[in-house]
Amino acid sequence: MNPLRLNPTPPSASRVSPRRQFFTQSALGLGGVALSAMLQQDQLSAAGLNAIDGQPHFTPKAKNVIWLFMRGGVSHMESFDPKPALNQFAGMSIPETPFAEVQHSEKLKRVRVVVVNDANGQQRNKLYPLQVGYKKYGQSGIEVSDWFPHIGSRIDDISVIRSMWTTDDNHGAQVQFHSGRHMLDPRVPTIGAWINYGLGTLNDNLPQFISMGPRFFDRRDGHYLGPAYDAVGLKVDPKNPLDYAKAEKAVSDPEQRLGFDLVSQLNRLNESQFPHDSALEARTKAYELAFRMQTAVPDVIQFDRETAATKKLYGLDRPETRDFGQQLLAARRFTEQGVRFIQIMHGDGAAGAWDQHSNLKNMHSKLAGQVDLPIAGLLTDLKQRGMLDETLVVFATEFGRTPGSQGSDGRDHHPYGFSVWMAGGGIKGGVAHGATDEIGFHATEHPHYVTDVHATIMHQLGLDSHRMEVPGHKRLEQDFGNVIHDIIS
Repeated sequence: MNPLRLNPTPPSASRVSPRRQFFTQSALGLGGVALSAMLQQDQLSAAGLNAIDGQPHFTPKAKNVIWLFMRGGVSHMESFDPKPALNQFAGMSIPETPFAEVQHSEKLKRVRVVVVNDANGQQRNKLYPLQVGYKKYGQSGIEVSDWFPHIGSRIDDISVIRSMWTTDDNHGAQVQFHSGRHMLDPRVPTIGAWINYGLGTLNDNLPQFISMGPRFFDRRDGHYLGPAYDAVGLKVDPKNPLDYAKAEKAVSDPEQRLGFDLVSQLNRLNESQFPHDSALEARTKAYELAFRMQTAVPDVIQFDRETAATKKLYGLDRPETRDFGQQLLAARRFTEQGVRFIQIMHGDGAAGAWDQHSNLKNMHSKLAGQVDLPIAGLLTDLKQRGMLDETLVVFATEFGRTPGSQGSDGRDHHPYGFSVWMAGGGIKGGVAHGATDEIGFHATEHPHYVTDVHATIMHQLGLDSHRMEVPGHKRLEQDFGNVIHDIIS
């Protein structure tokens, strides 16, 4: 039997303190936001983790993660794994090329590519030429698409992993990339939740796990860890960055402080009459932390003190890059203030804007134009401030696109081989790790399931993924992943 299906309660439920029970059931609003930090140590202790004091298992190389996720499926062949063979054999069906059989992985024998026929018996997915050029960048000479010239200019700081694979061929793969489990499986914690769970806070005034940008499918992260480990959703809006954080009517800071002080005094009076009411104690602490967050979060996303050169670096002076650039600049500022995990989603719509079954050339070009300069600006800014050494930046997407065409000018979903990249936080620069075959169909060298990325991030933060378990919730071996040592400096 699957314990996740039968026992969806928080870890060590029999030992959950009344304080945590109270707020687990009432985690709506800013008070609920505050609990993400306040309850962390309680749940660590109850779970019996070795890192019960919020300390890493071993010496970390990184302190923070900025997780950039392109929703919909970026074409690996038109980004970070160009395949010139697609131009040579364009218009041919795969059996007509030398690539009818490919090495699926290091562990499998050569297999024949499955060819799908349409209703008329004609072969679909004929090879589709590259829709953009590419060139080598940096001293490493790694090939990058012409749609990402600014990221290409930073390639010597980046490790590209060209041999990712997953099992979900629909956009539930977004859930799988974040959690390691297929969308049809019982929900389990995401990588951001595990990091929030395993490490102590670096700033008592801010959430430990922040999410910005569009999010569909599963909008939770903690799952059986509890709602305290869900991401706190933020907007880059200094006037209203947190849901439920703004008073219904205009209230000055001194007036609000008086209100919080009054509530606190009343709670203290009650405490003297009911000294064993731990729920009351938790309520008092949540009010105090909520007030600190309500003050600290808007201050972080005030860009007035940033120079014009910094704003330009992130593309805030251009309409096409301004929105995403603001999120990345906010990410840098939250990182400076000690937020552990900052998750930024790009690509609106249920599936995600990168899902180009048609019109790939125009849409991928447009979307790349929104993110390329700001991401390169983030890497440049972190490095010149001396922050890149301790900040791990991840660029990911749920799967790639097919080497064959779908319709006349698009590509279909492709989970068998695709690319992500990582930079900073003790990751080697100028590395192209793993490979797909000549047409980008299968991961052929050093294939990596999505949780290998998770394990590598945890390792850089000083966490052993195999020690990240809670009683009553058995993790599968693939959930832990394997550290990608070849990209670690």
